[in-house]
Amino acid sequence: MNYVIGCVVTLLALAGWVSARYESDHAEVTARLARDSHVATTACGPIEYSEVGSGPAVLAIHGAGGGYPQMAEFGDTLAPAGFRVVAVSRFGYLQTPSPIHADVKEQAAAHACLLDSLGITTAAVFGVSAGAPSSIQFCLDFPARCSALVLLVPAAFPPGTTTKDTTPPSPYMSFVLDHVLGSDFLIWTVTRVAPRMLIETVLATPIEVYRNADSSEQARALRIIQDIFPVSRRIEGLRIDARMAAPLSAEELQTISAPTLAMSCADDLYRTLAGASYAATHIPGARLVTFQSGGHGWLGHDAEVKREIAQFLQAVTSSNVTGKGRNRTKD
Repeated sequence: MNYVIGCVVTLLALAGWVSARYESDHAEVTARLARDSHVATTACGPIEYSEVGSGPAVLAIHGAGGGYPQMAEFGDTLAPAGFRVVAVSRFGYLQTPSPIHADVKEQAAAHACLLDSLGITTAAVFGVSAGAPSSIQFCLDFPARCSALVLLVPAAFPPGTTTKDTTPPSPYMSFVLDHVLGSDFLIWTVTRVAPRMLIETVLATPIEVYRNADSSEQARALRIIQDIFPVSRRIEGLRIDARMAAPLSAEELQTISAPTLAMSCADDLYRTLAGASYAATHIPGARLVTFQSGGHGWLGHDAEVKREIAQFLQAVTSSNVTGKGRNRTKD
């Protein structure tokens, strides 16, 4: 009897500790999200953003599960390089509401509305992962306002690609999508207790790539995964992302005149290299940089990726884009 009572007391104490830790983490994340957040009143409705730096504008557009903070590390690199970095929360993420029938053209128009509200005429557009479709669409619909285009592990695919072709082959995927991403408490539990479980599913990066990465890159990977919490403030955006990724049109890509840099990794489990290569092939003068390993999180190459992007944008700004048209594959 005493053993049973002891077990019950232990379980209750553990439940109390878990509940307190969850509430503490939730409060801390909520405060952090509010710290650098601004909400612009635009012709397209309220849009959340943050900004850092001064100089030519870069509109930084996050990937799935993100929001404006996902691009903060790029701001830390690009702002000292002489750029005004505006990171946006797309439809359904954090404090940016979603229209009833949000599509990629409407999202691109919302990007233009945000720039209008900030008094920005032209901007380089930098889309990561699921931020790529609206980045491309912005340059298609507002060519005079798109000074450059950067696509990093873009969720944009060649014609004929299906969802099956871009889903990481993991036994956890169905469980993650059907259960974990529907609950703040479950996503908190998984990302705090067993975040490595999501390396291949959410981050779409081979687990051996993660294991071989240095400690700083492993920490960055886990931070990306943990920053999905709270998922309740992102779930509508995730649903929208599922219908925004569409096959690229060669005819439309050929009309993009902005200097373009596309980057991806050959072992990205979302198979974004195909889309990056297709875009670079059909956008006139575009440049492709390929890494042989790194997965969707480009692990092991973060410093080089940031350096490539900063140098590319500086070259565009100075009208000295001598690197255009030269594709490169890296180890």
